[in-house]
Amino acid sequence: MITADAPMLGLLLACLAIVFHTARLERFAKFYRVVPALLMAYFLPAILNSTGIIEASHDSQLYYVASRYLLPASLILFCLSIDLKGIINLGPKALIMFFTATAGIMIGGPLALWIVSNFRPDVLGGDAPDALWRGLSTVAGSWIGGGANQTALKEISHVADDQFSVMIIVDVFVANLWMPFLLIGAGISAKIDSWLKADASAVEELKKKVEDYQSSIARIASFNDLMVMLGVVFAVVGAAHFFGTGLSTWFEGWIEASVNDNPNSILKYLTTLSSGFFWLVTLATAGGIALSFTPMRTYEGAGASKLASVFLYVLVATIGMKMDIGELMDSWAQYWPVLLIGLLWMMIHVVILLSVAKIIRAPFFFVAVGSQANVGGAASAPIVASAFSPALAPVGVLLAVLGYAVGTVAAVICMEMMHAISLV
Repeated sequence: MITADAPMLGLLLACLAIVFHTARLERFAKFYRVVPALLMAYFLPAILNSTGIIEASHDSQLYYVASRYLLPASLILFCLSIDLKGIINLGPKALIMFFTATAGIMIGGPLALWIVSNFRPDVLGGDAPDALWRGLSTVAGSWIGGGANQTALKEISHVADDQFSVMIIVDVFVANLWMPFLLIGAGISAKIDSWLKADASAVEELKKKVEDYQSSIARIASFNDLMVMLGVVFAVVGAAHFFGTGLSTWFEGWIEASVNDNPNSILKYLTTLSSGFFWLVTLATAGGIALSFTPMRTYEGAGASKLASVFLYVLVATIGMKMDIGELMDSWAQYWPVLLIGLLWMMIHVVILLSVAKIIRAPFFFVAVGSQANVGGAASAPIVASAFSPALAPVGVLLAVLGYAVGTVAAVICMEMMHAISLV
């Protein structure tokens, strides 16, 4: 069992090398047409962790480094060639599907709780300190916004630590189960769009426009190009960390003082503003967009998005190494009513998404990115978007930031609906 970060990082990068080497071989062509390389980059590290070859829970800093340094760097690099006008021209369907995904989470939780309570009344619990609705509210916070929103709901609903641990299992298991389906769907998006009778021309037009721009400025990256790119990007990442920490500390103090003066203040629901990670992602994205209006935009031709993809795939591998398939199966045996609620919850979310997409004829790209911007947040929304095309990653970034903004308030509404059902 390997617990040290250095050999684990070596194994993760070896997995990525195997995936991308085999992806270009003719004899694996049919396999990768069905199973995207991105999914394999996630699944192979999960196998290493599940079989005990690596042990990611032993104080590993790999995910922290990837999410706090490589993720914001990749967001900046992806945004260098961002076409804001093109994203606006995607039309209202992108936002409609995002908020439909949010509504699916808000409705799905109470509905799933009610369905399971019909044959397991003990899942309700009324106003008890260990009532299930309290823990489920943290799942809503995570699936609509992210970790900061989840932590906010833990405090708001007064969730016990042992119950919170169970909810993290539900959160990770169901979210990780859903993401592979989105990645597979990205590979057959044309067939799904045909079933939805969707017009994906705006998405294809944006993708083509960005790809054409990339081709028009393409050049062989020199040593100077790479040093300038890395220097500027990580300077922005450093600034995002510095100012993000300052902003989160200031907002934390302001919110705490306001709530002390008025315990009923609505500011107690805006704890996302005190999250350093929220400000890190927001400022990095803003920095990347700002750089897209400068000569740094031309560095896309030197491979900015390719470098961003490298960082993103390392992040995917570190996410995968945290998944223990055996532990999840054991958890199913022990906590199956809670996991069943989580699975039903996600199914309701998916049914609502696909139903609305069918009605308004929205492309599957909007379905996938809208869902993942809620369920996965900034760490995985650009991953799903880039499965369609690296040129589309900024769309996932922008929607994920929106998810952080609405996450806590929407999750509180979901919590109150589950609370009401538990009191019946």
